[in-house]
Amino acid sequence: MTSEISLARLYALRVFYLVMAVGVGIVDWPEVIHHANGPILGLQTARSLLAGIGLLSLLGLYSPLKMLPLLIFEVTWKIIFLAFYALPLWLAGDVDPASLANIQAVLVVVVFIPTIPWRYVFRTYLACPGERWA
Repeated sequence: MTSEISLARLYALRVFYLVMAVGVGIVDWPEVIHHANGPILGLQTARSLLAGIGLLSLLGLYSPLKMLPLLIFEVTWKIIFLAFYALPLWLAGDVDPASLANIQAVLVVVVFIPTIPWRYVFRTYLACPGERWA
């Protein structure tokens, strides 16, 4: 079943994982490692989550198909952010420079959506029998 995925697609997936790992490594890991002690807020929680995603992305370099759920999660949360936070802000004309920078960073996902082998995802995760419950 994995032979149906072209080598070019596998390398495109690896680029996606690499971009995630490097991006998180540059932006989030320094903040995770070197932070001021104080109240734990949503930003720290989000940075920790992203740091975990960045680490797991490294596994995607080795096994791009086995780590597809991570890419699907990445695409899903970014689409939710764009649809429910960025779009209403943009429609209201309230996008400030800081928001615009965040929106642009998240919009990178649009480039990577076509790299996901969606037919493979459907067959592997949705069209096959699920695992037993008892």
